[in-house]
Amino acid sequence: MKKALTVLSLALLGQASAATITVWTHFGDSELAWLRSQAANFKAKTGNTVNIVSVPFGEMTDKFIQSAPKGQGPDLLTTQPHDRLGQLAAAGVIEPMDKYVTSRTDLDKTALNAMTYQGKLFGIPMFAEAVAVVYNKALVPSAPTSWNAFLAAAQKNTGSGKFGYLADLSNAYMQYGIVSAYGGYVFKNNGGTLNVKDVGLANAGADKASAFLNDLRYKYNLVPEGVNGDAAKSAFVQGRLGMFLTGPWDMGDIKKANINYGIIPFPTPPGATGKWSPFVGVQGTMLNSYSKNKVAAAQFAKQISSSDAQVAFNKAGGRIPASLSARTKLKADPVVQGFGKTISMGTPMPNVPQMGAVWGPWSNAIAQSVQKPNQNYGQILDKAVQEINSSIK
Repeated sequence: MKKALTVLSLALLGQASAATITVWTHFGDSELAWLRSQAANFKAKTGNTVNIVSVPFGEMTDKFIQSAPKGQGPDLLTTQPHDRLGQLAAAGVIEPMDKYVTSRTDLDKTALNAMTYQGKLFGIPMFAEAVAVVYNKALVPSAPTSWNAFLAAAQKNTGSGKFGYLADLSNAYMQYGIVSAYGGYVFKNNGGTLNVKDVGLANAGADKASAFLNDLRYKYNLVPEGVNGDAAKSAFVQGRLGMFLTGPWDMGDIKKANINYGIIPFPTPPGATGKWSPFVGVQGTMLNSYSKNKVAAAQFAKQISSSDAQVAFNKAGGRIPASLSARTKLKADPVVQGFGKTISMGTPMPNVPQMGAVWGPWSNAIAQSVQKPNQNYGQILDKAVQEINSSIK
């Protein structure tokens, strides 16, 4: 009898120690199936149950901010973009994860920086994206690594219905790598903390960057007026474009078109003081600061960002892993390797709420800079920064 009671006590103890955690996710189809399989693996290993709830991507942030303090939110968000970190941290609904992530060597440094806010890690990065130059090997047989080689390849393929290089020159997000190469920046980064009172989008480097973007259209005659991302992609999939600035989101259509492609960084532009460093967007898993199961939830968050899990996640949906060893295991995938390189050399989009004041004025200034030859770039950018500063309290 005593032995039976002991067995029963142990069984009850096991049940009591098992946790049930809730995960909100916007994943669908094969990625949702992957997350469910991860939950099943987690339960088999730990005894903890993962309850997965689908929440539309566009609703997740606001819904979480409203529900978390009432004890109605999930334990984890899988995933949120890093540029919502500031809003979530300011609302006090996400927990710093430094104490749970004891080893960071396998995670891309750019992705970790993106998930860091005011010196604290507020999410475990899962995947990232950045733009790169995708080139058609039938038109550009060898990848140009210098600006002179790039320009020669582009000019050789321009004319008679063909184009050597196309990009949306009026898109500030797409062209940040140029701004960064010349020494421009959005907010000054001081040891991982962004100074929102120091906006570098109208400094001497930013002026040079706008001049170079203008040159791509009017001096080098590469990018005609009116070209946007859709027009560039259309020319590329038709085989009429040698090189195209885009992100992983266009690779599905490029593969369907059976283009023999390569992926490279944009070269260091002429006269630039630094290398091209594009904006990087990162998504990661965030922990509810009101969760009653933080240890178990953090354990699951670490599992789904681990190397093997990230390889399986890439196979499910094609995302570029934040795990460096996962990228190594996917070395035969040109999309992972090409965009993985530009992610690692990129700059995280600012994750502070004040970024909302930047996009409108800055985008208008970049668009205006390429509308006609030889603009007054300093005047255009100064006006934009004045507008930005007046909106940042």
